[in-house]
Amino acid sequence: MTESLTASLAGAAGDIRLVVLDMAGTTVADGGLVERAFAAAAAELGVEPGSADHAQKLRYVRATMGESKISVFRHLFGDETRAQRANTAFEKAYGDLVADGLVAPVPGAREAIEELAGSGRTVVLTTGFARVTQDAVLAALGWRDLVPLTLCPADAGGRGRPFPDMVLAAFVATKAAQDVRQVAVVGDTSYDVLSGVRAGAGLVAGVRTGAHDDDAFHAAGATHVLDSVAALPALLRTGAR
Repeated sequence: MTESLTASLAGAAGDIRLVVLDMAGTTVADGGLVERAFAAAAAELGVEPGSADHAQKLRYVRATMGESKISVFRHLFGDETRAQRANTAFEKAYGDLVADGLVAPVPGAREAIEELAGSGRTVVLTTGFARVTQDAVLAALGWRDLVPLTLCPADAGGRGRPFPDMVLAAFVATKAAQDVRQVAVVGDTSYDVLSGVRAGAGLVAGVRTGAHDDDAFHAAGATHVLDSVAALPALLRTGAR
């Protein structure tokens, strides 16, 4: 490898131009609303609260935080009709909880997004929820105009995390970066991390404000672990390496 090519690759990795941020657990604090909404979905499918089946399914929901919710319900309930019923009940229940004012920004998240944008970087918000739920959260927080692009799995061909599709869709749609190594991906689950790794992002960070811990982040291939997304601007100011 020539010196010029080596320098080019190093520059791409250190010069983050596009930042792809997860929502719930990363930039948005929802206080465990996913589990509450899951209870509604389980009830819709006749899963008895307190039963061994309910407990087993809840463990899976916790383990797969960050994955596309319809994918989770396909695994839990088998056929597509039942999965869609569960997903519809889940999204409605979560939306109702959002409407009740039960979501808030992670402390420092909005300020971090604004600082990243102010430094010339493009910020995209992604989620494993359906578009209707994502829009409800954005509206509740007054974030509709905070970033130029928000993505849910349906916006990237239907596959959510841990597939890299939403990261790559952000890369293609924004044209903010010339190389995937100029992309940073940040989330609170191993699925967020894995999606960033699979996309080839130059920086992939787990944050300790949500579902998964340091061991899960490192096992998925995180380049960094942060206490919060609020620490991201300072990391990028130091060169990200």
